[in-house]
Amino acid sequence: MITPDFTIIGENIHCTRVVKRGGIRGHVFDDGSEAVKYRVDGETRFVRVPESFEKTQPYQQGNLKHFMIAIWKGVNCDGAEAAEGEAYVRHEVERQTKAGSAYLDLNVDELSHRIGEQIEAMQWLVEFVQSVADIPPSIDSSNSEIIQAGLEAYDRSAGRPMVNSVALERLETLDLIAEHDAKCIISAASESGMPENADERLENATRVVDAASDRGVAFADMYIDPLFFPVSVDKAYGPHALEAVTKLRNRFGNDVHITGGMSNVSFGLPKRALVNETFVKLVVEAGADSGIIDPIQVKIDRAMNLDMESPRVKYAINLLEGRDDFAMDYISAFRNGELD
Repeated sequence: MITPDFTIIGENIHCTRVVKRGGIRGHVFDDGSEAVKYRVDGETRFVRVPESFEKTQPYQQGNLKHFMIAIWKGVNCDGAEAAEGEAYVRHEVERQTKAGSAYLDLNVDELSHRIGEQIEAMQWLVEFVQSVADIPPSIDSSNSEIIQAGLEAYDRSAGRPMVNSVALERLETLDLIAEHDAKCIISAASESGMPENADERLENATRVVDAASDRGVAFADMYIDPLFFPVSVDKAYGPHALEAVTKLRNRFGNDVHITGGMSNVSFGLPKRALVNETFVKLVVEAGADSGIIDPIQVKIDRAMNLDMESPRVKYAINLLEGRDDFAMDYISAFRNGELD
């Protein structure tokens, strides 16, 4: 059972997601062609890699951007090729929904650098997802035109949509949110970049909240994202995030929601699930009531029932609370088998 007051925004239907060529999810046929493989009811299925993708940088670097491939097939192919892409997206919709997502975050920004192709892909994705999903989309893009295309394509059959995200550098997105009666994720980014501490996060988010309120967006429809960064890069990122959540909750009380990409904190680390679930526990205690996560990988109930006194969890806590420079203690514990 999912914690009832925690809103999951399922993050996985996103064109940045990768699997390794030749890895667990990669497959090479006898003729040398490649595919992404997955299983449905015990049956192995494939999404074949189009020849055009073999020339892309991710492919050359050993990666397959699996949702990019599936969405590209849905937009550009027909017959069996299109059906492969559709089946893959449908499978993820069903997995995310079953795991407890309340929204499906949809992002196509990296599918192309051409705005027309991005808009076409978002329109296709929203229309296809709404045909197979019973929960609403979170239209995710850094471009207001793509967000508009997604909102216009959505028929509201599964409820009110969400927009991810609005920030100080693109306040015009708030007009779309008001026009389409959407909920919104508010980013704590500034006009010029990422915040450096908790106070900057609070200041930036407050300015966007005020702008949204001026346009008639209800506080209850705002989900503030303080922005979470990898703790392996800078030990201050964890404390900054937790402090920001506390300050936001103190500033707005229970009038708004607090969310964020929680798995970002573990990027580059081993045993990511341990770090992610420990962070979920800490950030919920600090005041968050939502997360942009993959609920198949990050189990909310398991996180909320962690034994915070266990040695393995304490390594993660020290890391997240800024007491482990460059994650050296955590990585040493991993190498010594102490995190198993």
